[in-house]
Amino acid sequence: MNRILLTLLILVGITSLTFAQSRRKPLKGKTICIDPGHGGTAATDSYRVGPGGEREEWINLRVGLLLQKMLEKKGAKVVMTRMEDVQVPLPDRARLAKDRKADLFISIHHNATADSAVNFPIIYFHGNQSENAASVDFGKELAARLLKYLHKPNTPVSLVSDFTIFADAGASVLRNSYGIPGVLAEASFFTNPSEEQRLKQPEHNRQEALGYTEAIIAFFAKPLAPIVARNSKIPAIPAFKVFQEAERMTPIARRWKQDFEEGKVFMTKKDTALLRESYELFTRSARSFPDSPVAGQCHQNRAVLLRKLGKAVEAGQEDQRFREYYVPVK
Repeated sequence: MNRILLTLLILVGITSLTFAQSRRKPLKGKTICIDPGHGGTAATDSYRVGPGGEREEWINLRVGLLLQKMLEKKGAKVVMTRMEDVQVPLPDRARLAKDRKADLFISIHHNATADSAVNFPIIYFHGNQSENAASVDFGKELAARLLKYLHKPNTPVSLVSDFTIFADAGASVLRNSYGIPGVLAEASFFTNPSEEQRLKQPEHNRQEALGYTEAIIAFFAKPLAPIVARNSKIPAIPAFKVFQEAERMTPIARRWKQDFEEGKVFMTKKDTALLRESYELFTRSARSFPDSPVAGQCHQNRAVLLRKLGKAVEAGQEDQRFREYYVPVK
């Protein structure tokens, strides 16, 4: 009996030691795939460039290489989808993460929009938040660190499904690596002139990489939530078509916040024509900037207005879109 008890105590001790070591070194034995977005298109792509000439793919790569070094120092194995300014096909990026059995996939990006005053982080996960809990958990950790290291207090942050911007299928790298916890993160906007200048500075890039590193450590220090097959828990949500790249740089898109504010005013009216006008304003705001800090509220308000207009089925779909695609992080 004493021998059995001694054996049990030894086993408990070993388990406790292993758990304690995993908490102290949560990245040991982990394979992390870093995907510096875009690359190799300076001669052909005039879209991903800031007002001062800095290109997004250059920033993405600088941050990615810094992050690689930080993670390797912490004991992680790092797989890079590119190490230089070259174009890598999107399916190849996701395939690399799958083939190397990555424990986490991170696609590093920086953003652009027509409103040059805008600057905040946007983090995308694939599909529905209730089915992709692990990616959402990492997105929350990353959101907190990007705000901590790159932005002023009270800066908004969007943690959203990739279906908010790619309504039919989501982002290729996230869709094709689904099953691995993963995000595509836009840490800041290079179309903001002040932020573009900061993004040229090595220390600013290092701070961003540090934010990623801290988020990854925090993520692996806790038990991982499950990821289940998309639409295995809830039915597919009808696509909501939104503006893409060049369209988001137009004068109409620049009205995204004004449309939202005007929509709120008309929403309080009883006149059916004004309710329809409110609905159109919220729709245009959400199409112009589908991952903005107010886009989720636009869809919530659309649901309210649809019910007032006697369209209960469509209202239910809007409620589901808000619940599954827009995650509160504050």
